[in-house]
Amino acid sequence: MKIGVYVCHCGINIGATVDVSKVVEFATGLKDVVVAREYSYMCSDPGQELIKKDIRELGLDRVVVAACSPRMHEPTFRAAVAEAGLNPYLFEQANIREHCSWVHDDRERATEKAMHLVAGSVAKSKLLEPLEPMKVGITKEALVMGAGIAGIQTALDIADSGFKVYLVERFPSVGGRMSQLDKTFPTLDCSACILTPKMVDVGRHPNIELMTYSEVIDIDGYVGNFRVKVKKKPRYIDIEKCTGCGECASRCPVDVPNEFDEGFGIRSAVYIPFPQAVPLKYTIDRDSCIRCGTCESVCKRDAIDYDQKEEIVELEVGAIVASTGYDMMDVSSKEEYGYGRFENVVTGLEFERLCNASGPTGGKILLRDGREPKEVIFIQCVGSREIGGNEYCSRFCCMYTAKHAHLVEDRIEGGRARVLFTDARAYGKGFEEFYVRVIEEGVDYFRRDHDKAVGVEELEDGRLVVTATALDGLPIELEGDMVVLATAAIPRYDAFEVSRLLNISRTGDGFFMEAHPKLRPIDTPSDGIFLAGCSQGPKDIPDTVAQASGAASQVLNLLSKDSTTGSPSVSVVNQDICIGCATCFEVCPYGAIEMERLDEGWRAKTNEVVCKGCGICAGECPALAINVKHFTDEQIINKIEGVLADLNEVVT
Repeated sequence: MKIGVYVCHCGINIGATVDVSKVVEFATGLKDVVVAREYSYMCSDPGQELIKKDIRELGLDRVVVAACSPRMHEPTFRAAVAEAGLNPYLFEQANIREHCSWVHDDRERATEKAMHLVAGSVAKSKLLEPLEPMKVGITKEALVMGAGIAGIQTALDIADSGFKVYLVERFPSVGGRMSQLDKTFPTLDCSACILTPKMVDVGRHPNIELMTYSEVIDIDGYVGNFRVKVKKKPRYIDIEKCTGCGECASRCPVDVPNEFDEGFGIRSAVYIPFPQAVPLKYTIDRDSCIRCGTCESVCKRDAIDYDQKEEIVELEVGAIVASTGYDMMDVSSKEEYGYGRFENVVTGLEFERLCNASGPTGGKILLRDGREPKEVIFIQCVGSREIGGNEYCSRFCCMYTAKHAHLVEDRIEGGRARVLFTDARAYGKGFEEFYVRVIEEGVDYFRRDHDKAVGVEELEDGRLVVTATALDGLPIELEGDMVVLATAAIPRYDAFEVSRLLNISRTGDGFFMEAHPKLRPIDTPSDGIFLAGCSQGPKDIPDTVAQASGAASQVLNLLSKDSTTGSPSVSVVNQDICIGCATCFEVCPYGAIEMERLDEGWRAKTNEVVCKGCGICAGECPALAINVKHFTDEQIINKIEGVLADLNEVVT
């Protein structure tokens, strides 16, 4: 056996703490090591060429690189090894950066630890076996879950490239949160003007099958071959017959709060969410409908169908994009802000609907009694950046508050806007300029101590008083007619259920977790499933659209191939030892273990395409019947023994 060992300086990341030359000298003396070298950056082209040259000229059959985390550059080194003609799974990487140089200051002891780590990796490499990646065929269709601006952009990009897309939206219309907005910062574009054309495009695109008022209820399968069940909820209106004339809604005797207008307006029991809805088809709200039959009697197209049932549709797709959006925090529990106690304390989204020309007031900013407010106070970071609560910044609140303050000054004659803020985070393109513009227009900003309480109280005349504490400890007291709360963006109420469907993790704050925050921000640990928009975390419209197009490009990268390869480092069940207890079946986070009935009883079996090689099943198996390729018990034990061995004894 001929083993080559290569130790990386990683600039000063490793070299400043670990004596790399000593580690190389030590590795030279290990049994079966025929060459040991050092280089400043092993991941660079010259570093990789060193490895490839030695494989060809020295006939190496094992390669060990001591460098950074395998998560960073294992694919890089495996590719280099493969280019030189060696099976990439005969490569082993020792992590002497994250596991050594970055966590130690003592150079002598860090160097000694690096030697132990190299010895362990060399020991494991001797038991490595050549493995071949699995090939999996790909269904050339995609599913996009959620039809806000993220889902719309993703679907259009994929469909424009010639692939079929199923766009599933749980509400009666596409559009998402953006459809509720009036203006968009920092350019003050009309939100509907830039969103509606895209909504129309997805509604009529030949490669997009729009499934509104529908929910994904089950997902099975694996990358390239997902089987999806979609529940189409009954509208009680035949959308093939409905022309969207609105006669049914105009005659309906029932009035209920309009959730699209955040409860400020009213709608009938038969409704469309907003005038630009796509599809422009009515829906009957059965919870509010009194079955009077009026809509049925006035509909000239006979589109009313009270007996309509839900329908389950099964799809087969090769890739899935989760663009399910976000919710706004309910601040009624935070009594100090007065929301729910005082009628003129509203949230930012409620204020947005008041500003919207298609909103309940026709775009006029009005108090509950119909009067125009002269002084409006905005409070930022309501529910965001709170220790023990939502510790993250919701990112877009600072700018939409600046936009709202501008609208007060612009639309209300003699109107005055004041903002109670903690930090003004104007981080995007054109944001700082817009923030400065708003201040120059006369909006007053008062900086408060975020750790001190804010109070909102109502005076006898109905005006509101906001109290806070400035950074210098002095009291702040503002009086106005209306208070607008910039509430936190939070994960959707069903984020947990959706994450279970998709087999993906969530961060501590509840949003979907990406595969890597910097290098794979769109991917998830589940191959073939990607993220777009605020389902991953709060972001503004430009960032959402950019990520949506990024997700589409990842889908296209997958669908453009006839097959994809999967890692061969998967679990293997020895069915001769398996006792059929199904422990592995229960603990597998990816659903990769299947139970099959044989003559001798139930036995576990791994679906190698789904398996991620995490090893949970192997660790839990009471019969020791499961091993993971490339991480077998024997290989791991050999590595442990190599790490723990006396350095003087392992050197020949």
